[in-house]
Amino acid sequence: MWTGDTVVAHMARANPQWKTIAAGSPALLICSGPEAYISPSWYAAKAEHGRVVPTWNYSAVHLSGTVRVFQDREWLRDVVTRLTEMHEDGRSDPWRPSDAPERYIDGQLAGIVGIEVAVTRVEGKAKLSQNRSEADRRGVVAGLRTEDHYEAAEVAAAMEPDL
Repeated sequence: MWTGDTVVAHMARANPQWKTIAAGSPALLICSGPEAYISPSWYAAKAEHGRVVPTWNYSAVHLSGTVRVFQDREWLRDVVTRLTEMHEDGRSDPWRPSDAPERYIDGQLAGIVGIEVAVTRVEGKAKLSQNRSEADRRGVVAGLRTEDHYEAAEVAAAMEPDL
């Protein structure tokens, strides 16, 4: 959950990674967006000169900062409640943690630890065939639209405003 300059999340207590985090340690969160294989057969340039190879289109954001781990039950309950509200908002019958028995939620909270990253740097990258001609980019979008993988359509949609 992004709150401006902080990312708040949780992970399973059984995941040993959290035990290696010292308060204030540097952190890197990699948030990947849609990605897809790009076939050179989609390029107009293939018919023109044949000097084409496969590639991969993607979007990603790297968030750098410092991290802290939280085990406080009330802190965890607040984060899980806010995260749930964010995802349930707008549903006709939103689920709330209070819908489940309190002892059950307490047991689930015992199985997680909280992670808070104070973000100090944001770097984004969108590699969406910007180095190709408009004809090649149109071919890529058309090719992606024929693919079965759901992210292919998302990559095509991200490319279309530049055409």
